[in-house]
Amino acid sequence: MNTTPGIVTRFAPSPNGHLHLGHAFSAIYAHDLAKTAGGRFLLRIEDIDGPRSRPEHADEFRRDLEWLGLEWEEVPAQSTRLESYRDAADTLLELGMAYRCSCTRKEIEALDPRTGEDGVIYPGACKGRCPTGEEPAALRLDVDKAMTELGELIWTDEQAGSVIADPREFGDVVIVRKDLPASYHLAATLDDAADEVTVVTRGSDLFAATHVHRILQELLELPLPHYHHHNLLIDDDGRKLAKRRGSPALASRRERGEDGLVLAEQLRLQQKLSGT
Repeated sequence: MNTTPGIVTRFAPSPNGHLHLGHAFSAIYAHDLAKTAGGRFLLRIEDIDGPRSRPEHADEFRRDLEWLGLEWEEVPAQSTRLESYRDAADTLLELGMAYRCSCTRKEIEALDPRTGEDGVIYPGACKGRCPTGEEPAALRLDVDKAMTELGELIWTDEQAGSVIADPREFGDVVIVRKDLPASYHLAATLDDAADEVTVVTRGSDLFAATHVHRILQELLELPLPHYHHHNLLIDDDGRKLAKRRGSPALASRRERGEDGLVLAEQLRLQQKLSGT
């Protein structure tokens, strides 16, 4: 495992539900990687999910991390960074690397598109036409054009080694949603650069998303971090833990009087056994 002195890692949860064991596993991984190297571990609250983002969940997250025995520096939440997202979107439009898309999900499905890593692959119906300013529109990355102009790009993962960026399995991904100021792809890429994160740690389910982020980094002239995509905790049915499936909350365990330090050590042992 790479433990370069001075590294900066982060844990970036969305306050749209409770943290569960999978979040604890990921937070501990990022925390220990930084602390072992004498680096910094950051907490960033990703709170731009509209009314689903609730401040009380962010407060709960801090109590959960403290209960686990973690130490962190908190950086500004995403809701304070909206101007940077707008500026980046404008830059991509000016470069001709993004276009407005007014298609609804139903309209896209009616086009009989392919499916890929991110679900339905948008077939580019809005490319080359300009929705009126009155139409609600998302902003999509012109992936083929970006790849043609940029050429071969590499990113490095701790386990996979050097990887050639190829986001075509996502199609022309949304980088600004109709209803939100930025997609995960754009916001996380910009925020990691702004926070000077040098090692991005996250679950292996987000490995493919890094292909998109590498393209955005190059287009927006952002630094390239190192990546650690760690193994996931799974439930008894073999599925990854998730808020939407009601995975048991850390807060419930904490409030029942469970020892968070003991739980953290159990998760560290599980990380070692899984080869993460």
